[in-house]
Amino acid sequence: MLLIRHAESTANEAGILSTTQPGPELTPRGREQAEALAETLRDVPLDGLYASTLRRTQLTAEPLSRATGLPLTVIEGIHEIEAGELEDRSDHEAMSAYASPFRIWAQGDFTAAVPGGFSGDHFFERFDRGIAEIWRAQQASSADRADGGTVAIVDHDAAIRVWVAGRADNLGPEFTVTHGLGNTGIVVLTGSPDDGWHVESWQGEPVA
Repeated sequence: MLLIRHAESTANEAGILSTTQPGPELTPRGREQAEALAETLRDVPLDGLYASTLRRTQLTAEPLSRATGLPLTVIEGIHEIEAGELEDRSDHEAMSAYASPFRIWAQGDFTAAVPGGFSGDHFFERFDRGIAEIWRAQQASSADRADGGTVAIVDHDAAIRVWVAGRADNLGPEFTVTHGLGNTGIVVLTGSPDDGWHVESWQGEPVA
């Protein structure tokens, strides 16, 4: 499973929190990054291509869809962690308040919530559900492959880092807090919803 952060959006460029649908467009640089991603993965044997309900992930995936001939499927539940009352803010206080519940989740308390947003229990339930839906779809379309093949999922920075920290067996929040994920950065995992997940590489660097 390739979890890919979307290309640069206008919200990234402006440094604001933007998590509501449909979300911002890509910048010109972001469109170039999306084309470069398609070129990078052109020869990777992908069996499925997915994106979240936010437009920036779909725009990032479109060049890859054209290059590989794979249809792009939009999946509910894997969108960015909602900013709640902090939406559209760019100040340091808002950024700190947005990240604060993630640190509490990392300690095992999933009841904390972003102001005006949702708890960790809510986030992990809906993201797990989205990943399970992708898994089932791949098993159904790749009946000759028990592992469901290889999928690319274009998603979001905080959602990827928090979910991987909570679900990978070899990488936790102490890593994801200190290792950012650049636009079109890729996290490669192996596993399944039933067996759990193992991170193979983070932005091209192997993970022990």
